[in-house]
Amino acid sequence: MTDTTQPSVTQTMDFVHYEVKERVGYITLTRSEKRNALNAEMVTELKRAFAAAEDDETCKVIVLRAEGKVFCAGADLEYLQRLQQYDYHDNLADSTHLMELFRQIYTLKKVVIAQVHGHAIAGGCGLAAICDFTFTVPEAKFGYTEVKIGFIPAIVKVFLLRKIGEARAKQLLLTGDLISAEEAQTYGLVNYVVPAEELESKVFDFAQKLCRENSRQSMEVTKEMIARVQEMSLEDGLQYAAEMNAVARGSEDCQRGIDAFLNKQALTW
Repeated sequence: MTDTTQPSVTQTMDFVHYEVKERVGYITLTRSEKRNALNAEMVTELKRAFAAAEDDETCKVIVLRAEGKVFCAGADLEYLQRLQQYDYHDNLADSTHLMELFRQIYTLKKVVIAQVHGHAIAGGCGLAAICDFTFTVPEAKFGYTEVKIGFIPAIVKVFLLRKIGEARAKQLLLTGDLISAEEAQTYGLVNYVVPAEELESKVFDFAQKLCRENSRQSMEVTKEMIARVQEMSLEDGLQYAAEMNAVARGSEDCQRGIDAFLNKQALTW
């Protein structure tokens, strides 16, 4: 049942804004003058915004979007240059900070949709890829250009291998080439390519469909299982699946859903 009794959380930070509209939580990158490039402060704010969205009872589905012409240009190169003066332990702490953001999005209880209106490069492409669904426009370019500047796409490859497989991950990560939105869709990096003027409405309609038609609990558990089962052996994975199946049968949402189906009643979640 939809909980509309609690007020939604709105946060305006230096580089990130969070708000809720009709059960859709929008996390917006607002550092457009720097092409929404990532630095430590922006990563901190993104972690804070995703935590707020996860805890917000008025938010059922999350959309990650950005202001300006570019979705995200990856790491702030001026920031990376400063990091070269750091020792290994300081750099490890900073790298771990970004890793925690990617893990947070990947394991978040709620579905996350990337609304990519412009280029998504390097870490920005990682942000888009880590989301559960990605919508973009035909004009957008995608790619991991780290090898072209002597850097490595270290953290994102852990998730990219899961998402698109080794052959395509190698093609992207070792060449550093940019690909079109259409190619990104062929790779499995992007789910939907839509005209720019329809992007916002298509994402909103899709988010509303998930809110309206799907159980919050079912989506949460399904997403968690997708993340966990890939690390298991066949036997362990099947045993885990059987146990979760049994738990789901006893849930209130499952009982409501089956009753509505058998009684031919419309059910709005």
